Amino acid sequence: MIGWAITFLIIALIAAVLGFGGIAGTAVGIAKIIFFVAIVLFVLSLIFGRSRRPSL
Repeated sequence: MIGWAITFLIIALIAAVLGFGGIAGTAVGIAKIIFFVAIVLFVLSLIFGRSRRPSL
């Protein structure tokens, strides 16, 4: 998921350099959303993964 966020960030950078402000702004917005969703899912997996104890 972080890979998708980086992809959209690169698209935004290229679009900004070429002068496509609308596309660049949209790509940055999508990259931010994907990044924060990935961070939330990572934190949730840490919390729920730690609460599960291996049964011996």
